[in-house]
Amino acid sequence: MTVRVALLPGDGVGPEVIAEARRVVDALGLPLAWTELPWGSAWYHEHGAMMPDDALDVLGGHDAVLMGAIGDPSVPDDVSLWGSILHIRQQLDLWANVRPARLLDGIPCPLAGRGPADVDMLFVRENTEGEYAGVGGRAHRGLTSEVALETSVFTRGAVERVVRHAFALAEARRGVLTSATKSNASRYGYVLWDEVVEEAAADHPGVRVERVLVDALAARMVRDPASLDVVVASNLFADILTDLAAALQGGMGMAASANVAPGGTVPGLFEPVHGSAPDIAGEGVANPSGAIWSAALMLEHLGETDAAAAVMRALEEVCRDGPRTRDVGGTSSTQAVGDAVVARLSGRR
Repeated sequence: MTVRVALLPGDGVGPEVIAEARRVVDALGLPLAWTELPWGSAWYHEHGAMMPDDALDVLGGHDAVLMGAIGDPSVPDDVSLWGSILHIRQQLDLWANVRPARLLDGIPCPLAGRGPADVDMLFVRENTEGEYAGVGGRAHRGLTSEVALETSVFTRGAVERVVRHAFALAEARRGVLTSATKSNASRYGYVLWDEVVEEAAADHPGVRVERVLVDALAARMVRDPASLDVVVASNLFADILTDLAAALQGGMGMAASANVAPGGTVPGLFEPVHGSAPDIAGEGVANPSGAIWSAALMLEHLGETDAAAAVMRALEEVCRDGPRTRDVGGTSSTQAVGDAVVARLSGRR
């Protein structure tokens, strides 16, 4: 059966890196059909919206979505994000954002004396509510009495499902789950979060659970990253912590992510997390590793585990031996890195 994948290159360097990820997947010779969608900031300027009205129906007709990046200086960030990725996550209920943070051999780490054995974490981010629930408003605009309210939303159901998924992932790894919290100062949402983690822990006796305040956790990621295995956190906390984790694994160009609803029927959305980087768009120097890694996550999610493993082995070998882009110590182009990964895969077929 042919797998249908929606391709959403997006803005800035998105089309450049996603083109390499697509070439890598095509090199596998899988029965896969792409549908390229021209949505993003250019679409917004032409149509007044980041996506068409039937965008969710279009995406829902596919088995997966591979996305590049969304955002352009000509469109306000809140418009571009709430008109695309945040809307997709909420409306398709892609409630788990899974982000591996692993330092690959050959990629420089900003922490002195640290290597691949020290940086191997997996973050599980609640993806539909929390601080990014979109609940709030503004009143008395332009007056000295102007007020803006941003309400965090934590529901037991949403917290429990992401926490239990994180426990399952920890069981399959090194058996340690770290829950990021701020329940010392946040009296309601994070107290509920802590209670749900404690309740779920009773069903996973093989996992060692620790509750760590988010600020202390950020410091620990720098001081002792090897002590962390799986980290589960709210929408905002994981958003911040995973950018720090990306820096530890060599930079934002290395970071991959999966937006999924485990056990559901909606398509997962897979994307590098580096943003659109308009300052280098069109120069052919963006690192495609995060996009290629995201494609591997997509293949794994689709049940193509051998293909996913092959992509990761090829990417790891290229990171080790080169070529590499300038953000990770090399001098090569986006396409040159993609060529090298494709060549490694082609040599195995």
